[in-house]
Amino acid sequence: MTLTTTPLPGHYRRALLLVIRYAVVMAFVGLLVGIAFQESAKKLSFAEAGGGLRLDAVFILSLVHGHIFVMAVILPLVMGAALLMARQAGGREVGPRGLAWLTAGYLPCAAAAVALQLIKGYHILLAVRGGQTDLAVVDAGFLGGVHVVRYVLYAVVHGGMGITLGVFLVALWRSLRPRGAA
Repeated sequence: MTLTTTPLPGHYRRALLLVIRYAVVMAFVGLLVGIAFQESAKKLSFAEAGGGLRLDAVFILSLVHGHIFVMAVILPLVMGAALLMARQAGGREVGPRGLAWLTAGYLPCAAAAVALQLIKGYHILLAVRGGQTDLAVVDAGFLGGVHVVRYVLYAVVHGGMGITLGVFLVALWRSLRPRGAA
């Protein structure tokens, strides 16, 4: 098998550099969030909240670190690698609009999903640390208690992640057709 040694087109280079920089920044964010979680969780003792309430209060924050690494580090790097592998395997180039679904669509939505998870996690933890033991009340008060805002934000962010990643993957799939095929 011979490897393609033609230089990358400009839109590929820009997209790959953006994806790599994004992944590096988010890896640092993930590490900092992991440290912040450990330190924040220590501030809510078992004696203060009891085991079950403490677990509920820190659960969402405990998941953010892993979500950052999967959604915002590993998955973007895998998509960038898939672009290069498809090109090396003889696939056609994904056009600038196809790459924009990844860079201008998925990446911001993934960052927004991480931000929402952090906000919700700290909302719950700080409410319990402040003495609120009824998690239904804590949940009802999230984002100012305006449920429409919550549902719209969740729908836009999660729908945006799914749609933009899906459109990018379809563009990648279509690039795998032989060069002469329509």
